Amino acid sequence: MINPVWLRSFCTLVEVGHFTRTAERLHMTQSGVSQQVRKLEVHFGVPLLVRQGKGFTLTDAGERLYAGSRHILQSLAGLEQQVGQDDPCAGLVRVMSPGSVGLKLYPRLLALQHRHRELVIDYRFAPNASVEQAVAGNAVDLGLMTRPSSHEAVQCRAMAVEALLLVTPAAVAEPDWTTLLELGFIDHPDAAHHAALLLGANYGEFEHVGQFNKSGFSNQIGLILTPVSMGLGFTVLPAHAVAAFSQPGRIKAHALPHPVSETIYAATHRHKPAPSRVKTVMQVADTLLTQPKEL
Repeated sequence: MINPVWLRSFCTLVEVGHFTRTAERLHMTQSGVSQQVRKLEVHFGVPLLVRQGKGFTLTDAGERLYAGSRHILQSLAGLEQQVGQDDPCAGLVRVMSPGSVGLKLYPRLLALQHRHRELVIDYRFAPNASVEQAVAGNAVDLGLMTRPSSHEAVQCRAMAVEALLLVTPAAVAEPDWTTLLELGFIDHPDAAHHAALLLGANYGEFEHVGQFNKSGFSNQIGLILTPVSMGLGFTVLPAHAVAAFSQPGRIKAHALPHPVSETIYAATHRHKPAPSRVKTVMQVADTLLTQPKEL
């Protein structure tokens, strides 16, 4: 293995053209510069210089070494800069969250990327279990979850709360139990959990979502409210998903006597410090998700 310090001294000597001035530039003694050049000659087994007092002439081998060493030293300098670099607005940030949070956050992160073109946002939508596994496996830099993690490698911080909302067609004024039974239920992957939390807290008759006729299902967060807007049923969704619906005039989100919210947690790897660019994204998420929500 070639010592890069020897190469740097050799290249500086070639560029300066004088042993004494090279020693001054490198804050070394002249004999120290000479010793490092000799070590290179021993390493390669060929003379690199023809010495002429305090000056010299490069041999053919010396010229080849100088030409190759410049690229090596430039690469090393670039590597040092890259490793030490921690730009808060540049680099890849991988984020994963459930759909409702993503509908709220992703557009704002795209706006951040638009302002800082060296920042790259990789956003994935996934349920809590997948988010947890991705954070634990270093597949993402920041996960957002609606439950705390039980994985040893994942640390969670409560970031915000998101209300769960009962959503009906716009024509429904009072969503009493009989009305809900008549409407039927628009199902989605988290519907049973959300309904148990919100309906269980507000309707004494509620036991499980199987009490309702299932009148539709969608696993696409942006489409769940489409059948509701067409009068085909009701559902329970987090507030960010409701706010993102493109036809708000055709649905109605009801304020029930006993509000229920889910906590949103920021999940990161316990043993991997977050770089500055990830902290920038977390600050945006903190600001956005903690804003007061209007119904």
